[in-house]
Amino acid sequence: MNIHQLISFVSVFKNRSFSTASKELRLTQPTISSQIKALEKEFDCSLFDRMGKTIIPTKEAEILYGHSVGIIDAAIRIREAVGKMDINSRIVIGASSVPEAFLLPHYVTDFRRKNPSIFFQVHISDSKGIVDSISRYELILGVVGAKFENEEINYIPFVKDELIVVASPSLSINGAMTLREITKLPMVLREEGSGTRKETESILNSKGISLSDLKVNGIFGSMGAVKQAVREGFGVSVMSKFSVAEEIQHKILKEIKLTDIHMKRLFYIVTRKNITLPRAYDTFLKYVLTEWKNP
Repeated sequence: MNIHQLISFVSVFKNRSFSTASKELRLTQPTISSQIKALEKEFDCSLFDRMGKTIIPTKEAEILYGHSVGIIDAAIRIREAVGKMDINSRIVIGASSVPEAFLLPHYVTDFRRKNPSIFFQVHISDSKGIVDSISRYELILGVVGAKFENEEINYIPFVKDELIVVASPSLSINGAMTLREITKLPMVLREEGSGTRKETESILNSKGISLSDLKVNGIFGSMGAVKQAVREGFGVSVMSKFSVAEEIQHKILKEIKLTDIHMKRLFYIVTRKNITLPRAYDTFLKYVLTEWKNP
């Protein structure tokens, strides 16, 4: 029995589905099945009864599940203890593109002045990727730009942000526009899974506008690519005000003001529910929540 087998078992038990567990853990179904079979062989029992496409946990599975969650939590704490994850250690933070570039440098620099032996490492992904990594126990702490449905995740409100519409200075638009008027322009979007993309969709939906109503010229997988596409006149885009403040100041991009809405959002610090944060992480989190202010 190993921790990966237990994580797969817990996911299958919780979801009552091998295919859902496969998607959640980003493992193939044969891998999930192999890990469950290994546990069944080790405990000499069946863990799930298969009835067509439905699976039903056995009594033995219910007993194993009751212990597995605690074992997984303990394994994480043991791994961190063996790795000497105390206040003089490494902190790995998952972050989406805007927090990674415009928020975290401020906080980690100030924190490290007070704790010079701390080493920071930032893992970059889109917001959904960060949430999924924390759900799979691959990361302990993250900062994201949107909430995604996941009952295993704590979302702690962090920094306020504003989404604005940006365009190339060469675009001949003078004055403000409504959100619906903006949607008639060619647009550039972030990839699905991006916090900015998810918040943009939510705001559009609140105004009765769907993605199918947009004239989408392109979808890009990074903030930098979207900026460059907008600068080249490929389309307008909705972006974090943090991310384009310098470009607007130097007139590399321009903001198109909206007359009918202010697109506000929050960044969130995310952790997994029901786990004890290692000391270094807990100290950093308490510092951020006590000292935070928009840089």
